[in-house]
Amino acid sequence: MTRPGRYDRRDALAAMDPETDYVEIYRDLAGLEFPWDIQQALSLALFRTYAVPSIGRLLAGTGEFTGRVQKRYDDTALILESVLANGFDHVEGRAGIRRMNQMHRSYDISNDDMRYVLATFVVVPLRWVDRWGWRRHTEVERVATANYYRRLGRHMGIRDVPATWQEFGALLDAYEGEHFGYDPGGRAVADATLDLATTFPPTDRLPKRAARGFVLALMDPPLLDALGYRFPPAPVRRAADALLRARGAVVRRMPVRTEPYSVPDSPNIRSYPQGYDVRELGTFPACPVHRQDTAV
Repeated sequence: MTRPGRYDRRDALAAMDPETDYVEIYRDLAGLEFPWDIQQALSLALFRTYAVPSIGRLLAGTGEFTGRVQKRYDDTALILESVLANGFDHVEGRAGIRRMNQMHRSYDISNDDMRYVLATFVVVPLRWVDRWGWRRHTEVERVATANYYRRLGRHMGIRDVPATWQEFGALLDAYEGEHFGYDPGGRAVADATLDLATTFPPTDRLPKRAARGFVLALMDPPLLDALGYRFPPAPVRRAADALLRARGAVVRRMPVRTEPYSVPDSPNIRSYPQGYDVRELGTFPACPVHRQDTAV
């Protein structure tokens, strides 16, 4: 049996229609083409949300992202995975969206902040892969990624969702330029998430100080400034960049992945060794703040 070529899947995805096949395309990107890169980028995207004071302050106020950061990380990843793995119309996908909406409606979150967070899911992985992935995204893949999250945004009741990946990028840059700023709550949540990140492979093999330095070296100056972190020395930033570029070059020469990456089986997910029900993930605040968002 002939083994698939390194770029065969890219070519197959390029022949699909990103206006109708966006779920299948994005599922292949996240599970087969760039699973590690997208997971790392989504983790980095979390830090960007903490740098918006209204978001960082809210997350710190719940106590969940400082006191139970591992569980919150796991719940977020598993809820999003229930939608991607099963699809928007599957009972488990709908359950994941419903659970997400129930949590968000329990807090007073502005539509602008919700829309910005959605933009980080689109833009940060696209930029990460184009810089450090084993190949760059094709235009079909960029369009499909935007369309996937546009549909997720509609199910979440988010208004005025950008229409294209370029518009998502413009929204993210403009929102950060206007709203990035230091807040003690955002910094506390960032510190807790940074400590957690040092326990994930491969940084768990480094001394904690070196692991923290590696993660910080992947952040840009506006993000570091907003979170109140010192800018890593130039040699550290160059080393982190070189390591990720070298990884991309190695992956380019590796055999093609044929088994999709599984978020529930990831060593980073640790809260549910006996399994889980997506309907029981996340937080259940006692006194919800009622909002007008659409439920599934």
